[in-house]
Amino acid sequence: MSESLITIAPWIAEQTKNLFSRKGHAWLLEGPSGLGQYELGLELAKAWLCIQPQAQQGCNKCTNCHLIDVRAQPDLYVLMPEVQMLDLGWPLNEKAQKEIDDKDRKPSKEIRVEAVRDMVEFTQRTASSSQDKIVLIYPAEKLNLYASNMILKTLEEPAGSTRFIVSSEAAHQLLPTIRSRCQTHTMIWPNDLDSLKWLEASGLELKEANVLLKASGGRPNDARELAELGIDSNLWNSIPKAIQRGDSSVLSGFSPKEVISILQKLCSDLIASYFQFETRYFNHSILPKSKNLHSLVQLFKELGQEARTSEHPFNSGLMIESLCIQANKAMQD
Repeated sequence: MSESLITIAPWIAEQTKNLFSRKGHAWLLEGPSGLGQYELGLELAKAWLCIQPQAQQGCNKCTNCHLIDVRAQPDLYVLMPEVQMLDLGWPLNEKAQKEIDDKDRKPSKEIRVEAVRDMVEFTQRTASSSQDKIVLIYPAEKLNLYASNMILKTLEEPAGSTRFIVSSEAAHQLLPTIRSRCQTHTMIWPNDLDSLKWLEASGLELKEANVLLKASGGRPNDARELAELGIDSNLWNSIPKAIQRGDSSVLSGFSPKEVISILQKLCSDLIASYFQFETRYFNHSILPKSKNLHSLVQLFKELGQEARTSEHPFNSGLMIESLCIQANKAMQD
């Protein structure tokens, strides 16, 4: 779904208002995935750069707000892995884009040292159309060790009126020296009613929104991403019994990383069901009876190990089939 067509979630708008007038040149927005760290960071940058902010938010009408919407704001530097920049429509610098276009290399899945160097140079320039310059880093845990160390001096003593928004879905992975240089804001976890209303406003029917919100563990942004992957209520509800009977076709079309995430959720709920606890991702009524706790715990450990190499599979199809066989065996034991 186009970002411009997605309604800004009310909990993101409220957090933007709360942070707008806070002092400090560096904010760490932390919390688990699916709560809108990127969206809050972008809205906060827009509010700070807006010519005439309204109700402590960007007006979405002025030139500065428009330049952010079209990814051309000269006073905003977005520091992201190249794969995410391309997905979200942010332009790469000319050299990086040429290397990728010429197939000299693939887009980086980390935040590269070269991008950090460009960011440091950006902070030393004079602002173009506002008093402030903003650096948005997301997800900050994708800074490799060299990039993390390179950013420290600028983060502690930025040139001019530069402000940093460091957004992370795994803040525990950041260097302590980065965390200590930022003021921390923990993301608000919205209630289910607000999440469902927002998902409906984003184009999902209520039935789909209910199932996908549970499938995401109550995280609305993750629920929307599941919908964008093509997962609907019928598909989601069919997964447990399909895996039980050894039918891996239900997960065809997904990447190994996505399949591992789905199987981890299924395994987690099967373990909860074994102890008659409330399930988190699947409705209890559609889960097969858990028979062997040891096999399920072992499967969960194996899925965690597979997740480390899921982005570099030798053969995606074979890996997915193997994962489904492992899950089927654990459910049958």
